[in-house]
Amino acid sequence: MQSSYNFWLVAISFAVAVLASYTALDLTGRIFLLASARLRHAWRLGGATALGVGIWSMHFVAMLAFSLSIPLGYDFATTAYSLGLGIGASYLALVATTHARLTPARLVAGGVLMGLGIAGMHYTGMAAMQMDPAIHYQPAWFAGSLTIAIGASTAALWMARALSNDDERHVVRKRFGAALVMGVAISGMHYAGMAAAEFPLGAVCGAAKGVNAEWLATSVILFTFAILIVTLLLSRFDARTSFLTGAVSNLNGQIVRLATLDTLTGLPNRSTLTERIERAIHNARRQRSLFAILFMDLDGFKTINDSLGHSVGDEVLTAFAQRLLLCVRASDTVARLGGDEFVVLSENLASRENAGAMAENVLERMRQGVWTDSQPLQVMPSIGIALYPYDGDTVDTLLKHADAAMYEAKRAGRSTYRFFEQSMNEAATRTLHIQSALHEALTAGHFSLHFQPKFRGRGDSLAGAEALIRLNHPLLGSLAPLEFIPIAERSGQIVEIGYWVLRETCRQIRRWIEQGLPSMKVAINLSPRQLSQPNLVTAMLKIVTDEGVQCEQIMFEITEAVAMQDAPRTIEMIRAFHASGFEIAIDDFGTGYSSLAYLQRFRVKQLKIDRFFTNGLDEHGPEGSAIVAAIIALAHSLDMDVVAEGVETESQRDMLKSMMCDEMQGFLLGQPLTADGFGAMLRGRMVAA
Repeated sequence: MQSSYNFWLVAISFAVAVLASYTALDLTGRIFLLASARLRHAWRLGGATALGVGIWSMHFVAMLAFSLSIPLGYDFATTAYSLGLGIGASYLALVATTHARLTPARLVAGGVLMGLGIAGMHYTGMAAMQMDPAIHYQPAWFAGSLTIAIGASTAALWMARALSNDDERHVVRKRFGAALVMGVAISGMHYAGMAAAEFPLGAVCGAAKGVNAEWLATSVILFTFAILIVTLLLSRFDARTSFLTGAVSNLNGQIVRLATLDTLTGLPNRSTLTERIERAIHNARRQRSLFAILFMDLDGFKTINDSLGHSVGDEVLTAFAQRLLLCVRASDTVARLGGDEFVVLSENLASRENAGAMAENVLERMRQGVWTDSQPLQVMPSIGIALYPYDGDTVDTLLKHADAAMYEAKRAGRSTYRFFEQSMNEAATRTLHIQSALHEALTAGHFSLHFQPKFRGRGDSLAGAEALIRLNHPLLGSLAPLEFIPIAERSGQIVEIGYWVLRETCRQIRRWIEQGLPSMKVAINLSPRQLSQPNLVTAMLKIVTDEGVQCEQIMFEITEAVAMQDAPRTIEMIRAFHASGFEIAIDDFGTGYSSLAYLQRFRVKQLKIDRFFTNGLDEHGPEGSAIVAAIIALAHSLDMDVVAEGVETESQRDMLKSMMCDEMQGFLLGQPLTADGFGAMLRGRMVAA
């Protein structure tokens, strides 16, 4: 029997197939990302209904586009049954595609079931025409339609899974291209099935008295497009809702992370550590067990942070945190309190010796370990240990005592560990009192300056002086610099104290000149914290200018160890001081690790030989003399003057003179004097001359 097709309905059927395919791909991405099993099941059912209606509508619209020379119609019950097959096949497709793992076997099985379901929908829909005699199908085309249905279904399942990630780049464009391919495959299966159908001459359609075909085609098209578009909109809306829900969840996770972890290192922070120590106290009290708090502070970290920058400092802290985790047990808690302070909580220890062994292991591993974090700076901690229950039974007490033990480790030479002892509480209390005294000393006038004279080696004439700060507190009494300077350095108060020393020195130089005394060059020590200040030279120049003193009357002394911590930066700073008219001396020479190349580039005015080598002139005989002679010869070869510190015996002075030492200072020649005492010495030398 002769047949024909309505081109517009064929085109519309293809559009329906493409839209249904795109909806399937979008639903797969949506369902695959859902965490709730109940939501996944609900979306599978709703999606299968929409997708089944879409595929069935493509088939039905294409059937309505088909016409014979006789009236055609479709049995309602059989047509509804074909729709059910379409929905069932779609559900199988969504279950297979959104399964946790799509294996090749599962892919093929799903493709066969879905293909047979779609083919069953098609041929059931054909049967709804109720032709008499029945439709005859050509075996080759029939087999071809089944092959296309199964192949198209398998390809559709694979593409749906491959494009299930909504975050993938250009996913909408890729899904649309895949939907076109799937639309062609679905349409190809339908029209291959139609090509297989042969309608005998004289056949009659038993369902010809059904609903008007044009009205039915219009209704099915509009209804199908509405269902598919609404499904897509709901999927997109749900995706946005899920995105917002996920974003809120992630934000909550970040808030929890910020509240419990250190943002730089990822270690537990102070609040988390406090909770774990409280839990450890509870467990240890119940089990009558022992645990330790190891309080760590990185030696020299402030210098690294100030001289090389905060970014380098952060890298050092992060690297140390990771290294520390490798040095302790997996059950131990490693936390960062802030700055360069770290704490290890080690529970269930058998004895005090276990805690000491752990501290030794940390120091040994930090000293000799080969690390993979590419951080070239090796930093060492000083460690203080407090034990529960011997050193406290509360979090605050244990941390305070471990901190006090850590400061004792620093005073013992750094890069070591100390157990807490009750006497350390007294030392910690005194440290707090000194810190308080330093805060009020500048405004209350508790600081004063002494001046130790420096003499020329060749004629015992006065060459200048070194300014030495003193602190006389009404409650603490007279404090030696060795006691309060390290505390001021750690707290940062040394910066303002240094400015006060320079200002007071300038004022005293001006007073001596106003009294008609000769102009003296005064040396002032610079601390590591001062040298890390970016505007140090500018600030020093302003003070000297404001006080009306010539820069040539001030010499700044930098210890060798500090100068070599960041030699290139030291060179830049020395050049800046020289450009402003100041002179620089390297103090404590011989106790550090100067490179001769850097020593030459420093171009300082003086080298000050450490008192250890001066004492060695008497104690070590020829060997001690040889070392001092070598230092003096080296300095002279670089056009530097040499100052010997700590001259306390006649033999030391005589040997230094014979070695052509330029200047000397020490108790033998002159002890530190008050400003008035130094002025009186100047006046007496003028009279004697």
